Amino acid sequence: MPTYEYYCEKCGRFEELQRMSDEPLSRCPTCGGPVRRLISRNVGIVFKGSGFYTTDNRSSDYKEKAKKDGNGSSWSSPSSTSSSKAPDAAGA
Repeated sequence: MPTYEYYCEKCGRFEELQRMSDEPLSRCPTCGGPVRRLISRNVGIVFKGSGFYTTDNRSSDYKEKAKKDGNGSSWSSPSSTSSSKAPDAAGA
């Protein structure tokens, strides 16, 4: 569950742990005054998994196979896969 930051004119800033589906608070839980939900600046994003780039979070087995293959990428440039030139728009 995310933590939302609110601002009360009497109490100042406070945080509230809420579900994403919950309605935003309209009243301060301390004094009952009106509150505004703030946009937080610090967002903790953690990317986990089998890798988001070819060099991130890869297994040692994958890294060794990539070294044997050369550049470690399965992508190839169009110029290296095709030796014929595409016909121009004029049909020449």
